[in-house]
Amino acid sequence: MMQASDRIPLVSSDINGPAFSPLLDACALLLDIDGTLLDLAPTPSEVVVPPGLAETLSELHMRTDGALALVSGRSLSDIDRIFRPMLLPAVGGHGAEMRLSVGSEADAVRAPPMDVALKKRFIAISHLDPRIIVEDKGYSVALHYRQAPNFERAIYDAVSAICADLPEAAVEVLPGKAVCEIKHSGVTKASGVTELMKHEPFTHRQPIFIGDDVTDESVFAIMPSFKGISFSVSRKSAGVDGHFDAPSDVRRWLASLLANGSLNN
Repeated sequence: MMQASDRIPLVSSDINGPAFSPLLDACALLLDIDGTLLDLAPTPSEVVVPPGLAETLSELHMRTDGALALVSGRSLSDIDRIFRPMLLPAVGGHGAEMRLSVGSEADAVRAPPMDVALKKRFIAISHLDPRIIVEDKGYSVALHYRQAPNFERAIYDAVSAICADLPEAAVEVLPGKAVCEIKHSGVTKASGVTELMKHEPFTHRQPIFIGDDVTDESVFAIMPSFKGISFSVSRKSAGVDGHFDAPSDVRRWLASLLANGSLNN
């Protein structure tokens, strides 16, 4: 159910998410991908963009004068692969990469590449079971265990042992939905969004962020400083303004923003 907040113009609430009308020429839409826009899949490469979503995002990007960005743990190249041929502004790799506009070059220097030897140690953890999938993002390593959930404890124990053996390594362990990601410390989705909001067309707009996972909580936490609005998906996260039950509800709500003739006329 929608929860009231004096920071948003509520019209009503229902089980499918927020029923309010943000002015598209005054807001910035910041959207997580996996578990938020797209339904989760057995492996990261199997996610599917449902019919109509690309068209909705493209139209919203135009109606917000470019102030729509994807905010993901995925790399920019992987984001582009999923949504090809559409390109959108994006914060990738939990803040390690950023593309401010469709026509701009990606800023891929926000996080240095992970030390090769260290990366190999984390990748070797996947030898615990062939169903553990490794995602090498260059600046981070993600170990996906959705198909081997009984190995969750073993994976985290192995990661902890490596970190204890190398206390000088500036890395952070980031738990997610059936994934353990090891990345450089100090770079988060929140740091990426904070940087994004310094640039046109995002600056001076009210951000609306939607996310579903533990990795999105850093962005939930900074929304009040931007007078922003945040919504969680599937679970009710602390500090958010409301929630959606499922990604299908997020997609339906985004489409409704375009269908509402009172918006951005």
